[in-house]
Amino acid sequence: MASPPSQQTLSVQDALGRAYGHWNAGQADQAEQWCQRVLAAWPGQADAMHLLGLMAHAYGNLDLAISHLRQACMAPRAPAVYSSNLAEMYRQKGMLAEGEEAAQRAVSMDPSLVSAWSNLGILLQESGKLERSLECLQRVVALTPEAPETHNNLGNTWRLLNRLDQAEPSYRKALELNPSYAEAHSNLAFLLSSQGRYDNAYAHAQRAIELSPRLIDAYLNLAEVEMSRERYSEVLRALDMLNAFAPQHPAALSARAKALKQLERAEEALPFARRAVALMPRSADAHSTLASVLAHLGQTEEALASAERAAKLPGTKAEEATVSRGTMLLEAGRKEEALTAFEEALVVFPNSMQIRIARIEARSVESGDDADIAALEGCVAEGDRRTQSDLLSARFALGKAYLDIKNPERAFHHLNIGNRTKRTAIQFDARQTERWMMDVLDACSPERMATLSGLGTPGSMPIFIVGMPRSGTTLIEQILSSHPQVTGAGELAALRLTVESAGAFPASLRSLTRESASVLLPKMGQDYLKRVAPLAQGRPYLVDKMPGNFLYAGLIPLILPGARIIHSRRDAVDTCLSCYTKLFGGSQPFAYDLAELGIFYRLYERMMDHWRKVLPADSLIEVDYEAVVDDIETEARRMIEFLGLPWDDACLEFHKNRRVVRTASVNQVRQPIYKSSKGRWTAYASYLEPLLAELGISKQ
Repeated sequence: MASPPSQQTLSVQDALGRAYGHWNAGQADQAEQWCQRVLAAWPGQADAMHLLGLMAHAYGNLDLAISHLRQACMAPRAPAVYSSNLAEMYRQKGMLAEGEEAAQRAVSMDPSLVSAWSNLGILLQESGKLERSLECLQRVVALTPEAPETHNNLGNTWRLLNRLDQAEPSYRKALELNPSYAEAHSNLAFLLSSQGRYDNAYAHAQRAIELSPRLIDAYLNLAEVEMSRERYSEVLRALDMLNAFAPQHPAALSARAKALKQLERAEEALPFARRAVALMPRSADAHSTLASVLAHLGQTEEALASAERAAKLPGTKAEEATVSRGTMLLEAGRKEEALTAFEEALVVFPNSMQIRIARIEARSVESGDDADIAALEGCVAEGDRRTQSDLLSARFALGKAYLDIKNPERAFHHLNIGNRTKRTAIQFDARQTERWMMDVLDACSPERMATLSGLGTPGSMPIFIVGMPRSGTTLIEQILSSHPQVTGAGELAALRLTVESAGAFPASLRSLTRESASVLLPKMGQDYLKRVAPLAQGRPYLVDKMPGNFLYAGLIPLILPGARIIHSRRDAVDTCLSCYTKLFGGSQPFAYDLAELGIFYRLYERMMDHWRKVLPADSLIEVDYEAVVDDIETEARRMIEFLGLPWDDACLEFHKNRRVVRTASVNQVRQPIYKSSKGRWTAYASYLEPLLAELGISKQ
């Protein structure tokens, strides 16, 4: 072991040489001692401060590293590389403006310094200044064409510019130059995931982890792949691996919060989201994640404030945050504010397809000359240069816009392409689904239901609205939630998650004896109530309007005796047509093929026929959408009476209810009852032949 510095006289350069020698040999303590000896003789000496900064960074003390490097850069003859390194430290801290200034200073001091141009390009990239980033990184590639890192960095900017046709070759060039380049594998995984090429994306993310087990972005990109596939438990598994060595990484905390929210564990997600913001207060992504969790918990004003902060911060997530804020305003019934927010955002992000799509969804398009239509037509014309997310969303938005202006030919052109594209990205087997659904009915026979009745957790809080998506469930929820004793919680995954946590369904139900059921069924009821109770906002009744809960309707009275179920019905073709025109946020795998829609609708009808026979008579009521449209007061009074609540006239003024609505029907429920959607399908019958054939309905 080397002895500490002696008292012999050494020049500053000799002492610095020894400090760097020890540092390069992995002897940090000795290196620091030599640096301190230099500083004792020459306070603030730039080279010693620079080395101490690098050491502090290596040991994870970013604030101290920035402090040391900032002081080093103040020296009159400090080399450009010091400013370049300071720029990178600022970037890692999320101080993008300061980082850009330091990197710009570095390239001005030494235009030949490749690392400075690279750092400047990456800072501009993360600040959303993508055209300038592109110039910098193309310069770096020209200077060092054989360096895989340069192609990888350039690929990141191409991707953010939505030039996927250029991004992928850049990543692959990096891997051609260095097949073991973990960062390039990781970035390629993210790109492939955005294109819906999930299996390939997963393989590259895993390869990145194999090559560099402590590469944080690789775990985050693996989590992103699984998030895109809606495999939220696998998201948490990837983040658990990351947590083993980076438990306080802000992006990992945000990703965990997002996954927990999707798993209806928003209260559990909130501390992770808040911690991410505390660690990275200038991260748009952290604030945006916090906003989404708060919104899910019904804390709308704080959510809007977080979204607004995210939208004002630099970085590539600011665009997403502006859309999120506008959407929250729309969901809260503040449509004019939302449209204004989208308009203002378009000034900042004139090429944003997300904003164009949000604007089309928020209003009725009146003319084929609409600027948003033209922009989205341009987007889809770019093809694979765009992300799959942009292309899919644009197709469905164009379908909606052309239906608004009564141009069904163009509408179904886009809807058919969008639905086919979405269908290829999901797994759905109609016959396998039929077998499972019939298995559920067999497990919920009248005899079995009678054997297991009366064992669950009593309580009348939950009101379930079930049926097909787009069958009027949101309208019914809006009417009920206008009552002062009822909170509308929207579409919750809580029941499905409760069922899944109890074992494979319906086998788990079929294997129960009354003795084992007396333990499991109350536990499931308590599990469900624990998930939803925070959303009730202190009111005695909560509406869970997840339409797909019709699949588990037989379980509801077993685990929650006292709960009420409202079955929302609507004309079969109108329902399926409305499904076909929507790109659902959640999982509706049957909705993207007209024939499969018809098959699934018939299966749904068979299930509901069964539930009518086996559910307790006082637990189920059926409400027809058309009947509500024709006579809202009669149907509203019938539902309120079914729930055992006193009548309140507010139920007839449902369109004035300012609660948050997070479904594709958000615009409709802000208007008084209208009848234009009754029999809507007849105008489009010629485009619906596969659906009509499965439903056994003629085109008329």
